Amino acid sequence: MSLMARMSASTATHKAADLVEALLRDSNRPGRPDLLAPPAVPTPQGGVPEGPSAPRLPGGPTGLGVSAATIRLPAPPARQRAAVPLGAPAPGRTGVGARTVPRVPATPPGAGSVGSHGSGGSPDTIRPAADSASAVPVLYCPPALRDDPALGDEVDDRLVEWAEEVGVYPGQLDRVRSAGFGRLIMLAHPETDDPDRLLAAAKCALAEWSVDDHYVDGEVEEAQPELLGQRLAIAHSVIDQAHLPLSYAPQLEEVVQSDPVMVALRSSLKNLARYGSSTQVRRLRHELAIMFVAYNQEGVWAATGQRPPVWEFLMHRHENSFVPCMALIDTVAGYELPAEEFSDPRVRRLFTMAGSATVIVNDLYSMGKEDPSDFSVPRLIATEDGCSEREAIERTVVLHDELMHTYEAEASALALTGSPELRRFLAGVWAWCGGSREWHARTARYHGTGAA
Repeated sequence: MSLMARMSASTATHKAADLVEALLRDSNRPGRPDLLAPPAVPTPQGGVPEGPSAPRLPGGPTGLGVSAATIRLPAPPARQRAAVPLGAPAPGRTGVGARTVPRVPATPPGAGSVGSHGSGGSPDTIRPAADSASAVPVLYCPPALRDDPALGDEVDDRLVEWAEEVGVYPGQLDRVRSAGFGRLIMLAHPETDDPDRLLAAAKCALAEWSVDDHYVDGEVEEAQPELLGQRLAIAHSVIDQAHLPLSYAPQLEEVVQSDPVMVALRSSLKNLARYGSSTQVRRLRHELAIMFVAYNQEGVWAATGQRPPVWEFLMHRHENSFVPCMALIDTVAGYELPAEEFSDPRVRRLFTMAGSATVIVNDLYSMGKEDPSDFSVPRLIATEDGCSEREAIERTVVLHDELMHTYEAEASALALTGSPELRRFLAGVWAWCGGSREWHARTARYHGTGAA
């Protein structure tokens, strides 16, 4: 089920929907807002624990080419000082974006403690319900760092205009507007309030989701699984521009220009190049190619009638998640994470785990929708394990929280030795997760006018 279908489907009335509604709308946000701030610790007098004074991301000048020494961070303790990149300020220096060094717990709370078939969880994963003896799950996720409805509306308005211009979602632009994708981008990229940069990210997101809605799920046009591989291959020639001999190039170009999805992909990538380097744009092209592989996997399931096992679907979610959107975190914010750090296996591990966590939230959201045949982590767990929907939801929350706890602990560790740009990017991923959950959980368009 595509993102557009999930966003526009009406809310179901079954008990699982009520549980998901309570889960996503729960005001409890156990994740600390600022990834790089020290965890809250008791005061010397044993009083109330103190946390960061306010949610924040590393600040400082933006724009490509900002040097590592520009964003100042205090030096780590002496035993770690040798691992700090050159250009880090001396102990006690302050400046824009200065922060204390994050403390890494010896064992991340809840990480790896419960597998997909576990029934327990860390104290912040399962907590007693206020009005019953049963336990209710709690998603471990930070709050959104900012919410500017007017800015989100501006991005939404301009995104709909662009969708009409390139031709995607013909006759369904009201659905595009009501989905509030501009609001998602506003919530998930709190480091800028520039509507042009946010719109660039929104265009890329809508273009990639249109591939799913037009080609895979049949939300806009009839799905043809037998043609999916062919259509994706031609679309990929736009992602990674094909250069045919001159006598044949016009035929490919004619096909591309006649397909609104391919027009949208080309337009969004061209626009993104106004704000990002060629390396950053190439990064997105690579992530989209991975997503296309996952779309082909969906085509196989549809053509053969397969219902994938949970392990395969989780692998699919590794490839088909919000990762392409999250790859633009530094581009939208106006700096560049060095390629060698972005491609580091340790960074890649955390980045994709965060992407999987965000799409699991989307899977949970789909449980509150009407289509019981939708493939999602909780529905597949219920089928495979023969458990109730409630138990499947609780197990899904445990999986989500394991990913988030692992990200929090390992990202904090990497921040001790990585460049300032890496620290900023890791904090941006954490903020993206919080903004995405806020979009799913509290947007009035999806949950009624009573949402807050």
